[in-house]
Amino acid sequence: MAQPQSYKHHARYDPPFHFFIIPMLLLNLIFAIYATIHAWPAFEHTHLWWIAMSLVFFAMAGVSRMSALRAQDRVIRLEEQLRLADLLPEDQLGLIDAITLPQFIALRFAPDAELAALAQRAAAENLTGDQIKRSIATWRPDHHRV
Repeated sequence: MAQPQSYKHHARYDPPFHFFIIPMLLLNLIFAIYATIHAWPAFEHTHLWWIAMSLVFFAMAGVSRMSALRAQDRVIRLEEQLRLADLLPEDQLGLIDAITLPQFIALRFAPDAELAALAQRAAAENLTGDQIKRSIATWRPDHHRV
């Protein structure tokens, strides 16, 4: 059985991406370099093209992953803004605009009982995401982030 999510156990891997796609792209690049070195100068343009395309595939994987994470970050920010709008007293709603995206991302792990006080502290003390996560007493797991 998996451990309950906490500060120490909240990082997540996406197995197809981290354990298949990236290793295969790395092997492809290594093999392209190996083949180029051992077959030089025969087919030099083909092998150099293979190296270039291997780098392009790495870049595509990185850009695709970052685009997905950026979209998730935007959804997290919206969810946390709505949670704070619901939990903060009306005179403190301006606090929502003072919280940064990394702070919102960290605040998603705070339960409703801790969220308002921790958000006020995060904005006032300019806490980092890591400091916010370490300040959470009762962890609210997020199993949907990849």
